[in-house]
Amino acid sequence: MDTRPILLVEDNLDDVELTLRALQKNQIPNELVVAQSGMEALKFLFEGRRLEGGRVRLDPSIVLLDLKLPDIDGFEVLSRMRSDDKTKLIPVVVLTSSKEESDLLRAYSLGANSYVRKPVDFRKFLLTVQLLGNYWLDLNEPISTKEEGEWTDS
Repeated sequence: MDTRPILLVEDNLDDVELTLRALQKNQIPNELVVAQSGMEALKFLFEGRRLEGGRVRLDPSIVLLDLKLPDIDGFEVLSRMRSDDKTKLIPVVVLTSSKEESDLLRAYSLGANSYVRKPVDFRKFLLTVQLLGNYWLDLNEPISTKEEGEWTDS
């Protein structure tokens, strides 16, 4: 199992709490690091800073990315990730409530690995997080951009 942190880029605190509860309920042990804006996500990814301070791994196992964010939207975060050698191979799952076909097409064209619509029902949300965790953290073979176990202090 990939034990690196999960980066959740989400500005809705209710969705952050739901994701945290779903990870705990599904016994997914990975630390959840939350960025509440596109700018925070980019600082975490490119500057390696922990959002609340302390130690953090520079390369998350996966990025769960909302599209509608303050300051820099999820599309721009995805575009910058894919254009940089340091972050271009990190799996990105767009986790959004958007049902717009244009958002789906744009996310995939920018290099999203997956596009998942957030279920409104909590039980369905739990199942969605469990399936994402099983696939991306257990089944998928990750490419590490840093040596296994490497951490830095902020």
